Amino acid sequence: MARIVSVVARTVRVPLDRPTSFANRQVLARDYALVKIRTDDGLEGIGHCYAGNFGGKVVTLAVRELLAPHLIGKESTEVELLWKELYQEVLLHGRTGSVMRGLSILDIALWDVNAQAAKLPLYRYLGAATRDPVPAYGSGGYYLDGKTPEMLGEEMASYLALGLQGVKMKVGRLDPAGEEKRVAAARKAIGPDALLLLDANNAWHDVPTALRYCERFADYDPYWIEEPFSPDQIDNHAKLAERININVATGEIEAGRWRFKELLDKGGAAILQADAAVCGGITEFKKIAAMADCYGVNMCPHWFHDLHLHLVAATPNGEMVEYFSDDQVLNFRRIIDRQLKVVPGKGLALPTDPGLGYAFDEKVISKLDAEAWA
Repeated sequence: MARIVSVVARTVRVPLDRPTSFANRQVLARDYALVKIRTDDGLEGIGHCYAGNFGGKVVTLAVRELLAPHLIGKESTEVELLWKELYQEVLLHGRTGSVMRGLSILDIALWDVNAQAAKLPLYRYLGAATRDPVPAYGSGGYYLDGKTPEMLGEEMASYLALGLQGVKMKVGRLDPAGEEKRVAAARKAIGPDALLLLDANNAWHDVPTALRYCERFADYDPYWIEEPFSPDQIDNHAKLAERININVATGEIEAGRWRFKELLDKGGAAILQADAAVCGGITEFKKIAAMADCYGVNMCPHWFHDLHLHLVAATPNGEMVEYFSDDQVLNFRRIIDRQLKVVPGKGLALPTDPGLGYAFDEKVISKLDAEAWA
């Protein structure tokens, strides 16, 4: 059995090339918290999460001060036991947010190092649920100064041209008429059959307002409306789901199987977007996915396609991967050493290297605003 001999973490800040807007906020840079776990057999597993415009150091501090000391000397394969112990250790500090993100990325690193020890790609180590390339949709459609609906349509069409199965765009920043023009342009550009996904990023605070927008969107046959409300407004998600013929998708900021159970029990989501770097790691993601399967709900994880490709491929009710075709929004792509490949018309090719199949690019990181490993 391999024992953990070191755990290190650091924060890396990666600026965006252009200020990029969601419904309610603008992003100028992204903070990522990174971890490495090394075992006494010389293997090293990695984990990472997004921590917002600022705040990556809070996640890193949680790893260093609260979590990492409890892993030293433990067997890396005791993943479930270690998760339980770490969760219990941080009950007073946060069962969601930065502390849970710290726990999540350590858990990811454990799965990575164990899969490497087994000499298997992570999705096979987890128990492969597919043999084919994994379906994916192109994610984008952000608000940029000077970006017209026609330009948005061209962007959406470019994702389909790569051979992806659908496209996603942002909504909610403009008034209903303005948003309808954008959605209409996207549908016109991609044709009647491709999946069109809409992401509101918590744009609305009440059901009547959400209905005003969704009623305008309905004619363009969107597959889902994502995060219409704050994640705490579970009842509003359920009320909206009852009133519209568009699937409600949410869960990217949720943590812990218990909150996801409440969301499912209340009918607040037809699709769950649990993010393994947020919800409690791969260990917790697996529990959430199995529970969702009992409700007939599929998993379409949020963000980090390099990580979530493995989880969708290893999950019987895994549906699609969110894929970013360049490094303009998911600029995490700049700090790792490999990129996924698209198989035209089929989705994303599954990695063949052991573990996650990628590592941090230390040369790139050294040129950024980054803490030292500690």
